[in-house]
Amino acid sequence: MSDPTTETETPASAADLAPANHSPLERLQHILHRSPALSPLIVLVAAIIVFGIVAPNFLRPQALSLLVQQVAVVGALAVGQTVIILTAGIDLSIGIAMVLASLVMAKLNHDHGVPGLIALLIGIVVALLTGLLNGVLVTRLHLPPFIVTLGTFSIFTAVSLLYAAGQTVSLDPNAFLLWTGKTLSIGSVSITWGVILMLLLYAVVSWVLRTTAWGRHLYATGDDVDAADLAGISTKRVLLSAYVVAGLTVGIAAWIVCGRVGGADPNSGLNYNLLSITAVVIGGTSLFGGRGLVVGSLIGALIVQVFNSGLALAGVDPNYQVLATGILVILAVSVDQWIRRVKA
Repeated sequence: MSDPTTETETPASAADLAPANHSPLERLQHILHRSPALSPLIVLVAAIIVFGIVAPNFLRPQALSLLVQQVAVVGALAVGQTVIILTAGIDLSIGIAMVLASLVMAKLNHDHGVPGLIALLIGIVVALLTGLLNGVLVTRLHLPPFIVTLGTFSIFTAVSLLYAAGQTVSLDPNAFLLWTGKTLSIGSVSITWGVILMLLLYAVVSWVLRTTAWGRHLYATGDDVDAADLAGISTKRVLLSAYVVAGLTVGIAAWIVCGRVGGADPNSGLNYNLLSITAVVIGGTSLFGGRGLVVGSLIGALIVQVFNSGLALAGVDPNYQVLATGILVILAVSVDQWIRRVKA
């Protein structure tokens, strides 16, 4: 079993990254293997340059500000999705779990007069419970994560619709829960506090994965669960904790989405599940587990939004935006397969 910290986090010397006896293509394969976020970063920079030329309005501060604000919700969800995919799992319910948590927050505050902070904390607890439920079903009943989260997706959807009676909840503009939607101006650029909260979430989770024993155990479990067991790692506990941590990020994303939409909408979570997975895959995290960086998921979310915004500003048919996203996902998985075949 490879050491995940060496594989994904520790800088390597030039000789390690590109052995002299390898062809240029093999050297590139080694570099991308040691730096999972490099290939999506190259794609992001190239896309920004291309759309900056094709659509002159793309690089305007107002357009870039809107682009970053639109990434906040998916970016926050992608943090939790990354933690799960690093274990070779997947969460198809993460978006609708966020919707359920946001509905609990909004309805407690709006319908029952619960103070915003308390409503927020209760909503985060609900999000944690959704992650705990997924984790228990995966680790105790030994069910595949795909099947578990496909089932809980339907459960959380039904609970959300029943709880909200199919109605959206609009909050008072001054409500505490809408703080994440308030803007902060830095020169001609405006970002929301939700974006700052998302970036803080990335910083914390990235630090934890890079510097703690839990982070190393998470990578080891995703890389080879049997070898991790033999090494004395409690893989079931690691897997369970991954889903709980994802639940925490869901709660934070629910707060961000409240500020984004001005309340809660029971019908808004269908796309967030797939968008979070798309961001993680395009960001260089392997669907087979054990390899990837959480910051890559932020880059992946930005890539998707750059393509959508750039094509829209260029006057391209919206259907081609969906086509571009699908092509990016297939290319990202293909590159990951090629990178995983790296030879010493």
